Amino acid sequence: MAGGSRERISTGKISPDLLEKYVFTRLGVDDKSIVIGPSYGEDAAIIKIDSGIVLVVHSDPITAAEKLIGWLSVHIACNDIAVRGARPRWLLSVLLLPEEASVELLDEITRQIDSAAREVGVSIVGGHTESAPDLSRPIVSTTAIGIAREDRVVSTRNAKPGDLLIMTKYAGLEGTAILASDFREELLEKGVSVEVLGEAEDYTKSISVVPEAVALAEEGLVSAMHDPTEGGILGGVAELAYASGTLIRVYEEKIPLTSATRTITSALGVDPLKLISSGVLLATTPKKYVDRVLDVVERLGVRASIIGEVVSKYYPGRVVYVKKSGETIDIPRHVVDEIYRIYSRE
Repeated sequence: MAGGSRERISTGKISPDLLEKYVFTRLGVDDKSIVIGPSYGEDAAIIKIDSGIVLVVHSDPITAAEKLIGWLSVHIACNDIAVRGARPRWLLSVLLLPEEASVELLDEITRQIDSAAREVGVSIVGGHTESAPDLSRPIVSTTAIGIAREDRVVSTRNAKPGDLLIMTKYAGLEGTAILASDFREELLEKGVSVEVLGEAEDYTKSISVVPEAVALAEEGLVSAMHDPTEGGILGGVAELAYASGTLIRVYEEKIPLTSATRTITSALGVDPLKLISSGVLLATTPKKYVDRVLDVVERLGVRASIIGEVVSKYYPGRVVYVKKSGETIDIPRHVVDEIYRIYSRE
C-alpha cells in the first residue's frame, strides 16, 4: 500500500504464522506417496517408495556459524534424518561463497564436510558450489537422505499425554562452540580463559545425535523425537508441543548445562536455553519404557536427563516452563535464537 509500512522478516527461522500463510499453502501438486510433508516442528519429509519402505529427506542451511560451517552442515542435516529413525546415507551440499573468496576458504569448508561425512558414514552425491554476490560470509546448505522401514519411522507429532520428555547431552552445545569460535577475542577480553574456550570448541565433537536416535528408533522405545536447533531447548520443546498438539511441562532445574556454556553465555548475556542446540536429542517415551531409554542412551556413552512430561492434549500446543524459583512461564510457539541477537549486535 502506497505510503504504508511493509512487514519485515526477522533473522532466523521464519515464524510459524508466515510459514502457514506463505509456504505451507504453496506446495505444488498433491502426491499420495508423501507420508509427512512440510509441517511446523517436523524434522524431515517421509515419502513412501515401496511396500514397507520410506525415503526420509531433509535440507538445512548453516547461517549462524562461519569457522565450523562445513562440519556443522553435515551433522545438522544428518541429525534430522536420524530423529526419524533412519540412518542417513547420502548428502548434497550447496556451497555459496562471498565474492572473491580465497581458495583457502573453499579448501577448509570442503575438508570439514569430508571429515564429518566420513565420521557419520555418509556419501556426498551432488550439490553446487559458487561465489555469489553480496554475501558477507559463506553459507552451506545440505540435503540429507536416508531409507527406513515404515513401521520404525518416528514423527514429532506423536508425543502422547503421559509420556516423559528426555534430552541427551547438554543444552546449547552447538551455540557454545560457535560463540567460542566466532567471538573468541571478545570472550578473552571479558576474562574467559583459553581453557574454557578450548573445551567449548570441542563441543563440535558432540554435535551428532545419529547414534542415540537410531538406537532408540530400532528398539521402538520412543513416541516422538526432535532435533532442537534454532531457539535452543525451549524452542525445540515448543516445536514438539505444537507439532503434537500437546501441553508439555519442562523444568529449568532439570536441564543440564556445562560449566563452559554457563561461563560463555554469562559473559555475552545469552540465555543458554534459547541457544542453538544441535547435538541434543529431545525424545518422548511412555513411562514404562523410560528406564530402557536411559539405559540404551547411556550404553552409548551419552548422558540422558528427564526434563519434563507431556501433560495432556492441548490444541494447538503449549509449553509451560517451570523456573527454579517456581515461577511458570508460557513459551511462545516461535523462539528466536539468541545467537542471531549476538550477531545483529555486531
